[in-house]
Amino acid sequence: MSASNANRRPSVSASDPPTFIPIPANTRGIPASSFGPLSPVATTGTSPLASYASYGTSPQGPGSHNRQRSTSSAAFGIARQLTAFLPADYPLDEEPEHEGPNGGSAKKQGKIKVLLLENINLDAANFLKNAGYEVDHFAKAFSEEELLQKLPNYQAIGIRSKTKITKKVIDANPQLLVIGCFCIGTNQVDLDSAAKKGIAVFNSPFSNSRSVAELVISEIIALSRQLTDRSGELKQGIWNKVSKGCWEIRGKTLGIVGYGHIGAQLSVLAEAFGMSVIYYDVIPIMPLGTARQVDTLEDLLSKSDFVTLHVPEIPDTIGMMGALEFSQMKNGAYFINNARGKVVDLDALADALESKHLAGAAVDVFPREPGSNGPGFDGSLGSFIPRLRQLNNLILTPHIGGSTEEAQRAIGSEVATALVRYLNYGTTLGSVNFPEVDLRAITAQDERHIRLCFVHRNEPGVLKVVNNILSDHNIEKQFSDSKGDIAYLMADISGVGHEEVADIYTQIKRTQANILTRLLY
Repeated sequence: MSASNANRRPSVSASDPPTFIPIPANTRGIPASSFGPLSPVATTGTSPLASYASYGTSPQGPGSHNRQRSTSSAAFGIARQLTAFLPADYPLDEEPEHEGPNGGSAKKQGKIKVLLLENINLDAANFLKNAGYEVDHFAKAFSEEELLQKLPNYQAIGIRSKTKITKKVIDANPQLLVIGCFCIGTNQVDLDSAAKKGIAVFNSPFSNSRSVAELVISEIIALSRQLTDRSGELKQGIWNKVSKGCWEIRGKTLGIVGYGHIGAQLSVLAEAFGMSVIYYDVIPIMPLGTARQVDTLEDLLSKSDFVTLHVPEIPDTIGMMGALEFSQMKNGAYFINNARGKVVDLDALADALESKHLAGAAVDVFPREPGSNGPGFDGSLGSFIPRLRQLNNLILTPHIGGSTEEAQRAIGSEVATALVRYLNYGTTLGSVNFPEVDLRAITAQDERHIRLCFVHRNEPGVLKVVNNILSDHNIEKQFSDSKGDIAYLMADISGVGHEEVADIYTQIKRTQANILTRLLY
C-alpha cells in the first residue's frame, strides 16, 4: 500500500443505510437487499432533515444487491448527522428556545412531517418514525380536496395507487419536498409538475414482481378449471361435478404482453408448469428459458391460449386491448389483466365473454376504483361493472396483485429508505423524475463541512454562478446531472463557519435558475 493510500481517510456512502424493517425469511433464494447490517439509531429533537446518529454502510455479503447504485462500496467511517439550514422566516409549529453548544442561539430546528395514506405497511411508518420524523398514518386514500386541505402541514407524503397527486395539489404545497409511491406505478403523480417544483418522487418498481407473477399463475389454473364457478355453486348448495371446458395448463401457450420484471418471472414459472411462452414487447429483450419474442401484438394474440398484460399506463398503452384485439384472440382463449385499468376496454371484454368468444378472464385493476374498502364496486365506477359481475368464469379481484406481506414489507423498506436518503443526505438514486445523483457521506471527522443540494433549471452557466458563490471555500466533492429541463447539483463544501451558512443559502437561492436550495450541515 502506498503512503498516500495509507493516509487516505476511508470513504462512507450515504446510499447504503442499515436494515431496520424486518423482511420475511428468504425462502425463494433471491439475493438479499443491500442495506447495511446495523439498525439506525433514532434521533429526537433534530431538524426537519433528521438523520441517524451513526450506521454501518457495507453490504450484507457477496449475495447482496440493490437496484440503487452507490458511489462507494467501502464503509469504514461514521456518517455524521446532518441538520438542514432553516432561514429565519421558515414556519415552525414549535421552536424551543435554547443556546447552542458554544453559546448564542442554536440552529433553528424542527421535524419533518410525513403523511402516509392507503394503509402503507406499518413497518415503513415505524422506520420513518425511528428516523426522527413525525408520521401520520391513514388507511384510506385522500381525494384532491382532502389533499388541498391537509397536505400543507407535511413536507413528505407516501401513497399507493389510488391517491392522485395532481398539478393543482403540487402547486398548492410549496413546502412539499418528496413523494413516495409505495407501489410500482407512478402515473398517479404529475411527475413533470413535481420536478419543476423541486419535489423528488420515488417508487418501488420491482419489490412486488414475484407476488404478481404468482397471482397470474393461480389465475391461469383457476380459469382453466373453472374453480371460482364451482366454488360459488357449492356455496349455494349446488353440486356440479363437470369436466367439459376444463383443461390442464401443460402444453398450452401463454402470451405475455410486456416482458419486464413481472413478465420475465412469470415466464419462468409458466415453463415450470409445462407451458410454452411467447411474449411481445416494444423493444428486443433476451428471453429466459425457452420463451420466444414475437414481432407484433396481433401475432401474440392469435397464437396464445392465455394472454396476460404487464405494461405501464402511458399514452401508447391506454386502450391497447379493445374489441379488435379481443377478436384477434383464439376462440376459447383466456385473458388476464393485472397491469393498469385503463389499458383495457372493459365493455369490449364483457362483449367477448358474453358472446363466448373468450372462455374466461381475470381482472385485478380498473379504470376507476373505490377509495377505500367496503361497498362501492358498482355502476358508479363504469357501466361495465354490473355486466362483469354477472359473468361466469370471470375472476374479479380488488387490485391485490402486490398485496402480500412479503411484497408490502419489501416495498415499505425500499421506498421509506429512499425517502430518508433523500431528506437526510440529498441522494436521488432511484428517483423517477430527478437525475440520479449521490455523494459519499460527510463523516464525523469532517468538521465545518456543509452539503449543498441544489435543484435548478437546466440552463447554461448555472454551475459557474454557484462556484463563484462558493469560491472562498473548498469544494471537496461535487456531482451534477440533468434530466430534461431539471438539473440537480450535490456539493460538499469544507471550511464553512456556522455564521456563513445563511449567506451561502441566500445567495444560491436567489440565483436565476433556482428551484429548490437545501443546505445540510
